[in-house]
Amino acid sequence: MTRVTIYTDGACRGNPGPGGWGALLVSGDNEKELFGGVAETTNNRMELTAAIEALRALKKHGQVTIYTDSEYLRRGITEWIEQWKRRGWKTAARKSVKNEDLWRQLDQIASGKEVEWCWVKGHSGHPGNERADELANRGVDELQSS
Repeated sequence: MTRVTIYTDGACRGNPGPGGWGALLVSGDNEKELFGGVAETTNNRMELTAAIEALRALKKHGQVTIYTDSEYLRRGITEWIEQWKRRGWKTAARKSVKNEDLWRQLDQIASGKEVEWCWVKGHSGHPGNERADELANRGVDELQSS
């Protein structure tokens, strides 16, 4: 069975402002880097986009571990999403869920996959997280230079 470890991160210069997302996919000795940028966005949208694009890039089904420094992403997909769906995409305070479009995409692409969601402290020297951060910032840099 294929085992993939994914490190994701989002970056934003201003919030909202220009943003980027990055993901590092590791399977055995193989690595794949993904990144991109968006002209006007938020950090949370970039965190979600990184996870969506990483899962979308998987070619085979298998065990996936995703490391993120975003509690919003990790808790949203592991704790909050089922309640949001039951409430018609409303929070406990009856407000619309922010970034519903991306939460729906993530829910759809993650369903049917064996995904473990792990939190890692950002900017703490964790090699995978640092590379994902570099990729997210590269997404912003390339967007701004084009």
